[in-house]
Amino acid sequence: MSRAARVLAPLAILLALLGAWELYALYGGVDRLILPAPHEVAQSLWTDRTLLWDNLRVTAGEVLLGIVAAGGAGFICALALHLSLALRRSTYPLLVASQTIPIPLIAPLLVVWLGFGLGPKLVIIGLISFFPIVVTTLDALSRVDREQINLLRTLDASRWRILRHVELPAALPGLLSGAKVAVAVAVIGAVFAEVFGGSSSGLGNVVQYAIPNLRTDRAYAAVLILSAFAIALFGLLTLAERWLVPWAHNPPGGNTR
Repeated sequence: MSRAARVLAPLAILLALLGAWELYALYGGVDRLILPAPHEVAQSLWTDRTLLWDNLRVTAGEVLLGIVAAGGAGFICALALHLSLALRRSTYPLLVASQTIPIPLIAPLLVVWLGFGLGPKLVIIGLISFFPIVVTTLDALSRVDREQINLLRTLDASRWRILRHVELPAALPGLLSGAKVAVAVAVIGAVFAEVFGGSSSGLGNVVQYAIPNLRTDRAYAAVLILSAFAIALFGLLTLAERWLVPWAHNPPGGNTR
């Protein structure tokens, strides 16, 4: 597929979806307070631009810090689980269970422990983002070429040298893949954190107060900005992945087109 086709195809789909949304909002019989038309959302993006921008900076900072914290903790956790089978068997079920905890249940407790500042929000974002990073990194570590490890062992390589020269480079693509998944859920986590964490700023707070004030268009505008932010982060991580781990995209003997 040519570069122009790769750009035009998703653009055409987006325009078709926006057109269908516009027609349904205008003629589908749905209340405009429930589903505003795209032109109303676009108008809110302009008229509320200062409010939305100021709150985007708050949410973006929370998401970025949460992703960095979750990435570091997730990588260390995946490495520990990889090196210790006993730890993996005893801890992995707890990691899975951590993803079933409802945010509204633990948010008040986090506020009691950490106050109304940034702490509870980072914990919530990190908790949601942590699991996909651990899973993908651990999966990448488990698929390391055993022949390379055996070869280094025959050369009397230490466990640290094997980890440094074989396993850590193999884990990097998994870490970045997990981070790309975590970006999307981190944005959702930031909204939950702001809504249930007693926040007075952020796009989650904008959504929370826009709906009861009959400003559904503003709520949709905030969600649209969150989506665009997540897409931008996903794209940046994809570029970073191609730059940091080019072998994961162009394996030897593979098709490089």
